[in-house]
Amino acid sequence: MDPPDRGRLYGRARAVRGALGVALVLGLAVEAALPASAAPPAPVRRRAVPSPAPLVDEGPLEAVLETAEGSFVIRLLADVAPRHVRHFVKTARTGGFDGTTFHRIVPRGIIQGGDPLSKDPAKKALYGTGGLGLLKAEFSARPMTRGSVAAVLRPSSPDSAGNQFFVVLSDQPSLTGKFTIFGEVTSGMDVVDRIGETPVDGDKPQRRVVIQKVTIRALAGAPAPPPSPSPVP
Repeated sequence: MDPPDRGRLYGRARAVRGALGVALVLGLAVEAALPASAAPPAPVRRRAVPSPAPLVDEGPLEAVLETAEGSFVIRLLADVAPRHVRHFVKTARTGGFDGTTFHRIVPRGIIQGGDPLSKDPAKKALYGTGGLGLLKAEFSARPMTRGSVAAVLRPSSPDSAGNQFFVVLSDQPSLTGKFTIFGEVTSGMDVVDRIGETPVDGDKPQRRVVIQKVTIRALAGAPAPPPSPSPVP
């Protein structure tokens, strides 16, 4: 391959990453060819928020997501995004994710799920709009690499996260610092890839990809948390 060919390929790769970033921020379908003159998303204003107390007496946690394609495991990053981890754990333990779907798939980009409205096939037109506006942003400099798990936002609303999340199928450096990363896939990335290969119309899967159950457990190999102190008589 001569240098001009490499340059063209590099340019196409940058265009694809840019298109994916715009689509994630705006919640739009990724077009096959985004005009080079397309305006970038509005800058996101970051707000400093105090960190909540850690998840008491639980130690590091991970989530097991069971789907028809198989299961995968997410390590939850309470040290990076404690509010988001707390919300994810609470939602999982109350069955809030069970029966939801991965309602949006960008091939080789992301899979997006967790919308409570996606439990109901009759509400398909509303998929992607539910379960938002519950959490303040916890942006970080952690890179948005393959396997990262991050919270979905409304357009230009950094403090609009909630139940919806996405898993990154390929490195997306243009998204670093624009979404709250609260987890990373540590096992079963092949399952995530299979979900990402589901046939789509635009970015809408042609069949339901259901999250059957999400189980929270102690991180494999992590030391047990210290025992709670006995009450003083």
